[in-house]
Amino acid sequence: MPRCVHDLPRPAVGAVLGAAVGDALGAPFEFGPPGAYRARFPDGIGELCGGGGWEPGEATDDTQMAVLVGESLLERGGLDPQDLFGRFRRWAAADPKDIGLQTERVLLGPEPWDRAAARDFRREGRAAGNGSLMRASTSAVHFAPAGRAATMDAARRIAALTHGDPAAWEGTALLHELVRVALLGGDPLAALPEALAEVAPAQRERWAAVLAPDWSPVDATEFNGAVRPCLASAVWALRTTRGFVDALTAAVDLGGDTDTVAAVTGTLAGAVHGAGEIPSSWTDSLHVPLPGFGGRVLRADELRSLATALASRSPALPAP
Repeated sequence: MPRCVHDLPRPAVGAVLGAAVGDALGAPFEFGPPGAYRARFPDGIGELCGGGGWEPGEATDDTQMAVLVGESLLERGGLDPQDLFGRFRRWAAADPKDIGLQTERVLLGPEPWDRAAARDFRREGRAAGNGSLMRASTSAVHFAPAGRAATMDAARRIAALTHGDPAAWEGTALLHELVRVALLGGDPLAALPEALAEVAPAQRERWAAVLAPDWSPVDATEFNGAVRPCLASAVWALRTTRGFVDALTAAVDLGGDTDTVAAVTGTLAGAVHGAGEIPSSWTDSLHVPLPGFGGRVLRADELRSLATALASRSPALPAP
């Protein structure tokens, strides 16, 4: 049954908390082989086990940047790209444990907020990584009440702050729209054709190919650190499983960029299945350090509050 906008805070917690849990769940397995998660936890629900430089339950740059997005949206009363870029830059300058190479170049370079990503793309010729997807849970929740066009537009603007390739903009816009559908009680998989119709024509065919019902990760032609196979893998995990835990397990077990693939899967699966399906064993130790922001560390309850506030406030977009 469809939900009205007044019901959004409840599934919104699933999206934001699900993304953070996926991030922390996948982090110790990053760049590992397929099947590593089930090999370690063959008997069912595993743990936020830590490893690879990460404490048990510690979220990575994926969730750290998502929190910065959410707090900027709330404190500025809507999307303020200059403020958000400034928060990103402050975070990057504080030497976080993990930051994407391309994101780091953009944020720590000399260019201003409205030219940095575009100039980096012109210079490097590539910027279609999954770094704008990984942080999208909070903005997807916030802009869902504004409707399809507005949420997809907001996604593109936020993605463009660090990623100059339109593939990243459209992938983030698609994730926003699928979350919007799920939060309103719809089926995001059934909504894919309509969402793809809103993708920029130059990008539509390639996105339609990787989001087709018969696509699976074995069909990927790029590493899942790229934006297309990352979102496609998350959609595949949602499509081929029946619950939140199974979707996250399937995502991590793909190997590769496990923290981000699982974070994006957690965003979708959390929006679909709700926060009630997230095991307490995956939230009890969850924590999100925020380098550059006074030693702050957010826990699961603070993420729940952030999600509720984002879903409850009327979003505002800047003038084009």
